[in-house]
Amino acid sequence: MPKDTLRTPTTFPRSIKVAGCVTLQSLAVLVLAAVCCQAMAADSIAPADAINHVGQHAGVCGKVVSTKYAQSSRRSPTFLNLDQPYPNQVFTAVIWGDARPRFHTAPELLQGHSICVTGTVTL
Repeated sequence: MPKDTLRTPTTFPRSIKVAGCVTLQSLAVLVLAAVCCQAMAADSIAPADAINHVGQHAGVCGKVVSTKYAQSSRRSPTFLNLDQPYPNQVFTAVIWGDARPRFHTAPELLQGHSICVTGTVTL
């Protein structure tokens, strides 16, 4: 994995549907720390390939190219778009507002970093 990849285990309750975008449900791990297993990247799928794994538990790795913290929206989600920015995103990881305190840094500051997420892929 790239040197700028981060890893921090975090659990999230569920996903949200984003039109035309794949998201993860029940995110088990949001990979956000400098020390990371090479096996995670080797066993992961590309963000654009996640559409072929809907309903499956999968690891998705990519570069965060755009973010949005919707603080005033219901449940205050943070959206991390991998490989393609909004509005042309192909994959979005969602971090709910109640999970933000688990991060040492605001998740939207991950823009420009490579990350991996695992969980059930949903539309």
